[in-house]
Amino acid sequence: MSVSVERMRWWHIADLVPIEAELFGDERWSAAMFWNELANGHYYLVALDGGSVVGYAGLSVTGAEAWIQNIAVRGDRQHRGIGRSLLEALLVEADRRGARPVLLEVAVDNAKAQRLYDRYGFAPVGVRRGYYQPSNTDAVVMRRDG
Repeated sequence: MSVSVERMRWWHIADLVPIEAELFGDERWSAAMFWNELANGHYYLVALDGGSVVGYAGLSVTGAEAWIQNIAVRGDRQHRGIGRSLLEALLVEADRRGARPVLLEVAVDNAKAQRLYDRYGFAPVGVRRGYYQPSNTDAVVMRRDG
């Protein structure tokens, strides 16, 4: 079965909360946080396989600047191009809205994600010390201008 990417709707939230918990533990977003993102009109996508959520991603655009809020793929579905598809779809949306630059934060110890972002033209521009709580993990801020 192939994976499809489509706009996130409120009914997807219950299915993505366990993925968030699996991947991010104590630093996971709550269902209320995703509800808030949708209520504020941010652009969120889900990757679906047979109707089941296997990944999700979000983009916030303010004026001419965009921030990738999150990209997550269920652990047993990683390394199959789903994260790459979600990232590409977010970049298309940022481009459609004329948003430059596109920025994101990624855990300093998440080399796999940093390599993915690097392949899409993101470069490190700073570090946010102790950004992820409660682990106090630093975040690398990455930026893509074109």
